[in-house]
Amino acid sequence: MFTGIVGAVGEVVEWRTGHLAVRSDIAPTLQVGGSIAVNGVCLTVVEVEDGVFFADVVPESRRRTNLGLLDAGARVNLERPLRADQGLDGHVLQGHVDGTGRVLAIAEVEVGREVRFELPADLLPYVAEKGSIAIDGISLTVMDVDDDSSSCGVALIPHTLAATIAGQYVPGTLVNVEVDVVARYVARLIGRTAPAGAH
Repeated sequence: MFTGIVGAVGEVVEWRTGHLAVRSDIAPTLQVGGSIAVNGVCLTVVEVEDGVFFADVVPESRRRTNLGLLDAGARVNLERPLRADQGLDGHVLQGHVDGTGRVLAIAEVEVGREVRFELPADLLPYVAEKGSIAIDGISLTVMDVDDDSSSCGVALIPHTLAATIAGQYVPGTLVNVEVDVVARYVARLIGRTAPAGAH
């Protein structure tokens, strides 16, 4: 489980079919067989060597996320999984990306930036104003939702812009999206028909 509080930004040093290598200060703290979220995608560490960790990325993950588009030198958000003795910052994330979206617009504001993301129409029902969403593994609060443009807006504080890859977003940037898991379960439960005789 993750919380969307990015712990480090790493740099892709190698990307071969199915094999991703990322250099990061946190690499020496990772264990082979353990999990790491890369741009919000939960991956398994398969090797650690000289400040670089390696993870296998299956075709399904490459199709459904932005990991397949990474080149050597690309920066990525990294988060280690939540430990049982840690407090819960951010919100509950599984590292199971629901799909990709695109940056529609960026506006500089008095403090930070406001960014609008175009989302797949099938994900929009799970996004609510003042609710939570994860973009590239970053836990964010939704400012507003526009059904007509299938988009939502978020406000990025200066710390988020400096400590994650969000500071490099430009219109058109492809991002990973994970909607709130609670919203998914509520929608699933509401969609079920009550058993006969139930009140």
